[in-house]
Amino acid sequence: MSLFKARDWWSGALGEGEEFDQGCLCVGDVDNSGTGHDKIVVGSYMGMLRIFCPNANKQSEGGSADAQLLEVQLQNAIIQVEVGKFVSCSELLHLAVLHPRKLSVYSVTGTAGNVEHGDQYQLKLVYEHNLQRTACNMTYGTFGGATGHHSLCIQSMDGMLMFFEQDSYSFGRFLPGFLLPGPLAYNSRTDSFLTVSSARQLESYKYETLAVATEAETRQDSDLTPKSGGKRLTPDWTFVLGEQALDISVPSFSHSSSSILVLGERNLFCLRDNGQIRFMKKLEFNPSCFLPYASVKDGTTNLLLGNHNNMLLVYQDVTLQWAAQLPFVPVAVRVANFPELKGAVVSLSSDGHLLSSYMGTDPSFFSTPKVDAREADYEQVDAEMKKLQKLIREATSTQDILPKSDALEDLSVKATVFPSLDASSQALIQDMDGLPVPSVTVQVKVKASSVLQSAKLSICVQPPLAVTQDQFVLEPMGVGSTKEVSFSAFLNVHYPPADLTGDIVVSYSSPTGVPRVLQSRFNLPLALVCVPSSPAKGTKFKITVDTNQPPVDLSALFREFSAKTEDKDGNSLAFQFLSGAKVTVLASKTSQRYRIQSDSFEDMWLVVKELVQRFDQHFSKLGIKDFKKSFSGPIPLQEYFLSVDNHFQLRVNAQQYQDLLSERAVQFRAIQRRLLTRFKDKTPAPLQSLDTLLDATYNQVITLAEAAEENRALLEQAFVRLRSSTHLLVLLLSLWQGLTHDQTAILEATLLPLLQDTPQLGWEESCDAAVSHLLRSCLSRSPKDQATSLAQIGGSVLSLPQDTTRLKKHIALLCDRLGKGGRLTLASEANVQIPAQIQNLAAPGGVEPIAEDLGDGEEVENPQEMTKFIKKKPSRKVKKEKDSKEKKDVSREPSEATVKEEAGVPEEPIKEAKKETKESSKDKKESKKDSSKEAKEPKDEVKKKESSSSKEKKEKKEKEKEGKESGDRKVSRKSSVKVKDKKKETEAAEG
Repeated sequence: MSLFKARDWWSGALGEGEEFDQGCLCVGDVDNSGTGHDKIVVGSYMGMLRIFCPNANKQSEGGSADAQLLEVQLQNAIIQVEVGKFVSCSELLHLAVLHPRKLSVYSVTGTAGNVEHGDQYQLKLVYEHNLQRTACNMTYGTFGGATGHHSLCIQSMDGMLMFFEQDSYSFGRFLPGFLLPGPLAYNSRTDSFLTVSSARQLESYKYETLAVATEAETRQDSDLTPKSGGKRLTPDWTFVLGEQALDISVPSFSHSSSSILVLGERNLFCLRDNGQIRFMKKLEFNPSCFLPYASVKDGTTNLLLGNHNNMLLVYQDVTLQWAAQLPFVPVAVRVANFPELKGAVVSLSSDGHLLSSYMGTDPSFFSTPKVDAREADYEQVDAEMKKLQKLIREATSTQDILPKSDALEDLSVKATVFPSLDASSQALIQDMDGLPVPSVTVQVKVKASSVLQSAKLSICVQPPLAVTQDQFVLEPMGVGSTKEVSFSAFLNVHYPPADLTGDIVVSYSSPTGVPRVLQSRFNLPLALVCVPSSPAKGTKFKITVDTNQPPVDLSALFREFSAKTEDKDGNSLAFQFLSGAKVTVLASKTSQRYRIQSDSFEDMWLVVKELVQRFDQHFSKLGIKDFKKSFSGPIPLQEYFLSVDNHFQLRVNAQQYQDLLSERAVQFRAIQRRLLTRFKDKTPAPLQSLDTLLDATYNQVITLAEAAEENRALLEQAFVRLRSSTHLLVLLLSLWQGLTHDQTAILEATLLPLLQDTPQLGWEESCDAAVSHLLRSCLSRSPKDQATSLAQIGGSVLSLPQDTTRLKKHIALLCDRLGKGGRLTLASEANVQIPAQIQNLAAPGGVEPIAEDLGDGEEVENPQEMTKFIKKKPSRKVKKEKDSKEKKDVSREPSEATVKEEAGVPEEPIKEAKKETKESSKDKKESKKDSSKEAKEPKDEVKKKESSSSKEKKEKKEKEKEGKESGDRKVSRKSSVKVKDKKKETEAAEG
């Protein structure tokens, strides 16, 4: 909080293992030297009484031992020490020491020494009082207006105030409603005593009231009504604090500012002598002690306040004036005048650290040396400026979520895949379609650069791949130690994977206890999932890749497959996947083309990816830097859409199975309840074939569950195949348009937003939302549309769509805009400025549909915005198109009959359920017809009125349109021809 520290003027350590508290410190001229210089008196709970006279010169020579005047071991623990005029007929100051069961008053005298040992001090007992009750704290003052001497008041642990006038006991009074003792103070201005009761309120009792109150021998007697003489003790005034008080102080150095200060656990209260509050300061810390002292400014009070953050704060009323750092938490603080330092702050800690300090700053005598003036080299400054600007641009252009750390990692992970397959396969399935399933060993080496505890290593591969062990617990590692673990990877299901990469994740805790995660990736060989075979001639799907370099011998690229091939020229190579599909690679002898063909579109992905990667490695080894590869097209969207439709159909089937299972489960529980009521009935009744119906329903539930489980396995396989086809489509698009690595990453993240399909969130809706965002942002037609899309906030909830028509249109539109020169980038979103008008137009509720292409460059406006301004009946063409779309959607959805046949579900209970739903739907339709007839009559009257007014507006608009069309006809002839040609092409494609 503060840059300043309390400057150490003198300090000392008091004993070992001793404890100190709030009342164990006081300052004053206890030896009556007459110089006005204070001494420090400290008492401990161990009974040690010490008196110090600090001196800066003694601090440097001999430490606290030279400054110590007296040290006496008393028999009892010291609760509180005070300096005052406690002996009658004497104006000298004496020392009052409060023990748990005794009050002792001592005189401290010093004798000047004639030898080098210095002065000698003695402690003499003047008088003492044995207490009948255990003492808690005490206060002193001129009780009853007496002058010339001080009286003492001791508060016991059971709530009794005991008054002593010098060497005689005056009286004792029990406080009413007492539970626990609180701080005690005496206000000489009003001759009253202040304490805080267990009710958390400040109470004031006048000395006169205490003197004339009833004498109570026990605590219970004080609560009873006095029978004869005296009055019942009541406080003069009370003030509710609402919290327990730590200390009370009544400063008497200024009569103009008559205040009572109470330090609470969270607040500082300042009250007048009559109990009215002056101010209250809410503290942001836990206070430990405080001390008011004289202020220079009249009408204000200065106070020192220590807290548990080792801070000493100086307040002037409620304003913080200074803050100083202490080396400990103070439990008591005093202000003293020493021979060489006036107004020193004396503070004491609970473990006996005594410090005399002052607040301020030490001046720095260091002066900076003069620098030789020299002329600036402007060319060097300009070069440095350009370098710094480049660094700033690179730092601001990066869009990484997590900052990159330059520090060395505590751990390094290196994965090595063995070049050859395992001699004895570790696969769980040893044979697939007559082909042996191989496995490959992966070795992971972990090296630690610091001491690590409880490190865990996890292996993750995408299904259908599997590993022999996916979790490893590493032993504690020292600096420079290494650990090696090995595992085998293999194919575990009867279909090829979409990715041959695996991830290694090491989670550990740094030496400072911070949890960290380190990731590494390894690539499995292609020979793990396929074997060499003879080339196939007639295939369904073909892909051609062009290069700008002479053809390469395929046997040189795929050496692990060329040993078993029949083609010796190296122009053809065939890969037989373990799941049954065959992929053939053909190299042209005359041109620089390579053809990949197969009967399965998805299975070509791994071969095409491996072929492109090995091309890059081969030509980079030869030193050819201008190697380029491309794909001339067309993009196989129809083949890709087959995988999309297959995956979507299985998702729809899964939803239908879920609905049917829920219906049968409801029916099963209803039959169980009826059977239970029949069995519980005292008079047996016939079951009416309920047991047969229960058995049939149970069989239906089991059959549906088995069918749903089989569909789930097919859905997992379909999603892996969809991932393979999507990867292949992304690769072909990048080769087609020459996309960079960042653009390819954006496209892959768009078309593959999920690594795993879930019932709550599927691939279709996620991909549609991502593609829609690209079409509205970086691939939009105009900056205005892009800014409009960026200004939109929120969106609709993603759910399973009715069909894949919209998704297919968006993917086709994405490919079309990429083919027309569109570029994928994320920086354009940050550079587009959103106009204020567009921000007002953007609706916070949903996402607007994407404008589809009508022709060469025209787009459809948002139908939601059109309906806001134009209220017309839909034309017959629109109705026909809607009806045809609904018929297509109905025809595409799998019927319940097919689902029942696949699941083996009997049709009779399903038909009964259908009849009930049909009857309920008929009732709803009849009610809708009745309501629509009633609603049509007022609507027709409104439409007649609107038609008469809208006719005049239409005539004006038609006249204006005729003038515009005459000038636009010349321009729109070419575009209309292109629109017709495109419509013909789309009709032919749909046919």
